[in-house]
Amino acid sequence: MANMLVMLYSFIMGIVMKRSGRFPSATANVLNQFIINITFPAVTLLYIHQLEFSADLIFPALMGITVFAFGAGFFLVVGKMLKLNDKTIGCLMLSGGLGNTSFVGFPMINAFYGEEHIGIGVLCDQGSFFVLSTLGIMIAAKYASGKVSSWEIVKKVLMFPPFQAMVLALILKPVVFPQWFIDFLRALGATVTPLALASVGFQLHLGDIKTAYGRLSLGLFYKLILAPLVVFLLYVFVFGARGQAIQVTVFEAAMAPMVTSSIIAAENGLDRPLTALMVGVGIPLSFLTAAVWYYLLLWV
Repeated sequence: MANMLVMLYSFIMGIVMKRSGRFPSATANVLNQFIINITFPAVTLLYIHQLEFSADLIFPALMGITVFAFGAGFFLVVGKMLKLNDKTIGCLMLSGGLGNTSFVGFPMINAFYGEEHIGIGVLCDQGSFFVLSTLGIMIAAKYASGKVSSWEIVKKVLMFPPFQAMVLALILKPVVFPQWFIDFLRALGATVTPLALASVGFQLHLGDIKTAYGRLSLGLFYKLILAPLVVFLLYVFVFGARGQAIQVTVFEAAMAPMVTSSIIAAENGLDRPLTALMVGVGIPLSFLTAAVWYYLLLWV
């Protein structure tokens, strides 16, 4: 409940900050840069370093890449059919292809499945962070500037602070972090949610819903309905996986768009109004759709 209140408060305060007129127009950009360069790397370093590799947990770990890969194909094909511009397609791939598996996902798992299953959510979340730090930044680089060379994309990935933090975490895997350092990273990473949602609220213009309704509906249809359906069909009917771990994995696939991926989309100029709406509308809507998925998954 506390996490939900922090999210709601931060989002509302972002809107208040915008309307108060007391904050400069570049406030969202400053918050985004702080997240990307300071707080998100801290989260990545902590999560990836703590990742425990196990064959039993391969399905939750691969959930992020599954949703992202199907989403990229879906938005590319449908986007071309609907004649959407490249920046909108790139925005949909980033904001619709990755879920808020931690800041929304963890409290939702706790509420519906119990605290003992949050570990599955952590694994889903780490997989999603890995995808964002690699394929996600490649998509951002490609669609932000149109024609871009392979080297420029690789360079952008290598220079992306969370990717550097991920590499560092893997290198330091044999090293046991002291508790004070873990606490430091956790405290620093805890600022991602309030800062990111304040940034989203600052950029949100509800009047944009009228002009962005079609592409917003497309993005949320995939993220909240089609993505978990794809994971469910693939894991249950193709691979024959069963049990509560699979239920939680599909449940995590049904979470709202990831705040951080939407921030990166906005920072790269990929349909800024849509990025804010995907999060601003997607998070409250996901509370309803995720509950529906929970009851549908009870028989798995």
